[in-house]
Amino acid sequence: MLKEVRIRIVQEALSGIKIAVLARKYEVHPDTIRNWVKDYRDEVGDDEIPSTDEQIQELRRLQSIEENYQKTLKMLGEKELEIEILRELLKKKKPAYPKNSK
Repeated sequence: MLKEVRIRIVQEALSGIKIAVLARKYEVHPDTIRNWVKDYRDEVGDDEIPSTDEQIQELRRLQSIEENYQKTLKMLGEKELEIEILRELLKKKKPAYPKNSK
């Protein structure tokens, strides 16, 4: 397997996904994944591997960013629609303005 794929599998294992699940997902023997995790820890060191709490905090932060992004996209779409409506109104020679509106 490519080194990038191995690292991704190892990172998923370190993030808390069970090795058996990863083994089925990637069609790799669980012992192979365990060896990759051990080798990765030896190579990188435990200090470089984020703790579970840090991973959870990062996940929450990313979820918050994703929610804000979706809200922003919705607002942008609404504003684009408003602009298009206003442009269409400007094109009309006699737009339908309500009488006696002050």
